[in-house]
Formats: sequence, C-alpha cells, structure tokens
Amino acid sequence: MDDATQARYEARAKIIKAMAHPTRLFIVDELSKCEQKCVCELTEMIGADMSTVSKHLALLKAAGIVDDRKQGSMVFYRLRVTCVTNFLECVESVLLCNAQQQSAVLR
Repeated sequence: MDDATQARYEARAKIIKAMAHPTRLFIVDELSKCEQKCVCELTEMIGADMSTVSKHLALLKAAGIVDDRKQGSMVFYRLRVTCVTNFLECVESVLLCNAQQQSAVLR
C-alpha cells in the first residue's frame, strides 16, 4: 500500500472511530432527523451531563461529522454531511442479516 492510500484509509478510520460509541451514534441519528439541535436538547435526550455531551460533540466535530453554530450562549449542532445516515442504514442492514442468520441457526 502506498503512502497516499495509507493516508486515505487512516482518514476513513478516524471518521468511523469518531462514531464508534453508542452516544455518538445516537447524536448522529438524532441530528439526521432535524436541521439542528442545541447542546441542551441533546444533553436532555441523552441523560448525561453537558460536559460529557460536549466532549462527544467535539470529537464528532473534529472528525468533520458535525458543525456547530453559536447563538448567544447557546451552541447548535447539525450534520455536516447527511450521507452519514447511509452508513447507519448499512449498519442496520448488517444487524438484520446477522439476526436472520442467527435465527436460521436456532431452527
């Protein structure tokens, strides 16, 4: 593998790693349902303290998955690219396929 190919796969892994946490997957899923959400809304939905949610959002932002916008003392987040939901749909397809395979084994 040449250096450019290695760099491309490392960049891809960084994005996938950023989503590889249940809370961050939840955030991405919730942001896919609306234009934007305030940190306070996400904090309430997740049931964690604001600093924890902010750390998750910072990681997603560093990976380029979300953007933020400040309005006074409030910070709003949105998906930077909506195609990330295609990845989540693919994950759901894998889960369904795995469940069907497990079900067939149990019969």
